[in-house]
Amino acid sequence: MNSELLQIPKRIKELREILDISVSEMSEKLKVTREEYEMYESGEKDIPVSTLYEIADVLGTDCTVLMTGESPRMNSYSIVRRGDGVKIDRYAGYNIESLAFNFMNRQMEPMLVTLEVQEHEPALVMHGGQEFNLVLEGKMKVTVGKNVFILNEGDCIYFDPNLPHGQAAVEGKTRFLTVINE
Repeated sequence: MNSELLQIPKRIKELREILDISVSEMSEKLKVTREEYEMYESGEKDIPVSTLYEIADVLGTDCTVLMTGESPRMNSYSIVRRGDGVKIDRYAGYNIESLAFNFMNRQMEPMLVTLEVQEHEPALVMHGGQEFNLVLEGKMKVTVGKNVFILNEGDCIYFDPNLPHGQAAVEGKTRFLTVINE
């Protein structure tokens, strides 16, 4: 994990300690084992984006604070120029760019996701709210519950992310816009 990404677990640990929340309390609230939470906080294990938002909620802060160390500042509009979003590289071949990180009290989280074809598909995830994906480039396999869909450029899907779900590139690099409302 690169040094910039290691700052995220450090910020989480520092804020958790300031708020006097134990590791056990955090793992309970996140519904993960203590060991898994400790691996998140030490940087040994990548923190899924959905879990990052859950952690921010438990800590009573905006996810931007955890990702950048700075609070969002805009409350009437926020412009993010191409390539200037906050980047999160979850793991090789799965890159996320937060597009509204500087807007306070967001009710939606728009992100640009770039996927490379992987040897093994990532584990399915679940989180609250609703989710929208629009394929901008390439071809993408989307799994929602027991359903599997192939989406091409211009196709979109809106779904309940409380169901196990995941996205994978098909036949090369894929870029899609995802908007999550939790």
